[in-house]
Amino acid sequence: MTQFLPPNLLALFAPRDPIPFLPPLSKLPHEKSHRQPYSGVAAHVHLFEDPKDAPPPTRGETKEERIERKRREKLEKRLLEVEEEVKFWDPPTDANVQGDAFKTLFVARINYDTSESKLRREFEVYGPIRRISLIHNRKSGKPRGYAFIEYEHERDMHSTIVRAMVRTGLQLMLALPLHPILWFVFGFVFW
Repeated sequence: MTQFLPPNLLALFAPRDPIPFLPPLSKLPHEKSHRQPYSGVAAHVHLFEDPKDAPPPTRGETKEERIERKRREKLEKRLLEVEEEVKFWDPPTDANVQGDAFKTLFVARINYDTSESKLRREFEVYGPIRRISLIHNRKSGKPRGYAFIEYEHERDMHSTIVRAMVRTGLQLMLALPLHPILWFVFGFVFW
């Protein structure tokens, strides 16, 4: 069978060179005699430090404690950042905010091919719509996959939430100007 293999593969099966012969050692390590016999540490105990003078042992932090400490530090840092952001957060004076937030519905996970007319057709069933803002990337102009739908009346926006969930099982997100921190209630995200 091996006679059919090419020479480069036959070279892989060639035997190695024999192991070179080395003369045996005069004595094995356990046969050698030691000049000084083994002794204990009793002769050196007087050199040891007195336990009363030794500093107290320092306790290192375990892996779980380190993870918990880092998590706590991260949480405290984020809470400080949120407090700073809340000080400067003022939606009524923001130039980019349009319309009344209590009448605005935030719709996410929209197909990128969805147009404003398709959204209007789907959501106008629940009440008259004042404005639809499909959000696009500023640089590329491509849709980002979410929109803001502003209704004429606040009750229409609230009825959209209830009726759309019953009709299609959708999870809708409602944008309210309450606080920049998110609250999760029954699958809705209020912010």
